[in-house]
Parts: sequence; C-alpha cells; structure tokens
Amino acid sequence: MTSILPTREVKDQTNINEKIRAREVRLIDEDGKQLGIVPTSEALRLAREKEFDLVEISPKATPPVCKIMDYGKFKYQLAKKAAEARKKQTVIQVKEMKLGLKIEEHDLQVKLRHMKEFLADGDKVKITVMFRGREILHKDKGESLAFKIIEQLKGTGDLEQKPRFDGRNIIMIFAPV
Repeated sequence: MTSILPTREVKDQTNINEKIRAREVRLIDEDGKQLGIVPTSEALRLAREKEFDLVEISPKATPPVCKIMDYGKFKYQLAKKAAEARKKQTVIQVKEMKLGLKIEEHDLQVKLRHMKEFLADGDKVKITVMFRGREILHKDKGESLAFKIIEQLKGTGDLEQKPRFDGRNIIMIFAPV
C-alpha cells in the first residue's frame, strides 16, 4: 500500500566531482589558497591526487568557484550550521482568550492571570469579547470590558492591535513587553 502523505526529501544541490558541468572553474585548494582559473578536468585530477573531492562552492559565479575538500566534512558543517540556525529561531504563539459580556469579576481575574502568564512566557494574547443574541445591543458594555482589560494588562503587555469590532466580537491583541 502506498502512502498518500508527501515525503520530505531534501535534495542536495551541491555538485561534486563529475557532476560539475562547467568547462573551467576558479579553483581553491584545501588550504584556502586560490589556484586561479583551470579546466575542470585538471581540477578534478588535482583533487584525486590529494584524495579529496572537487566541490562546487559558488555555481552562479562565472566561472564557478570550486574547492578541493572532503565532501563528507563539508556536508557535516552545512548540517551543523542549519541546526544552529533552527535552534536560534523562536516561535511566538498566539494564545486566545474568549470572554462573554456577562463574565463575573472573579472569572475575569482568573482569565487576566492566565493572560499575564502567557505574556510572561513570550506568547501573544488575542482577546475576544463575544456578544451572544441581543447582547449586541449593548456594545458600550463590551467596550468598557475591553478597556478594563487593557488597563489591567498595561504593565505586562503592549497593545498590538486596538479593540475593533469583527462581526459579533470585539478583538484585540497584546504582545509581550
């Protein structure tokens, strides 16, 4: 049975040895010294003599830049750089808190405490004040609840998106300080 899920296959874009199609290359030896522009066959012969690979470093240059090196070591260093870049990446999540218009004071304080925790953890908080049924006639009560929340979260987070009506909801977004 075949899988219908797409597979993540990473293709290596680096040309090495016989896969280099240019006639001439700008050659750099294993010590980093430039040897100038040489025919690809000559560069390949030099790499084989030193028991290394000819690796195309900059394929878009004219002529392409190639270096004599251990290809396995080169791949390892690229993977290490990619892993380091992934490690430094931070993911900011958006946590959503939904409130009704008739929320009690204690429930509001509990929700505010959770919002403050989310902001302290570095997450954004999307606050939605929902209007049900005929509550939409009392938009002023929803706005006063929104401004009460803004006042409570003043020191903890920055108001990124001001309160605005979106259908039957008032939506605002806080970002961590």
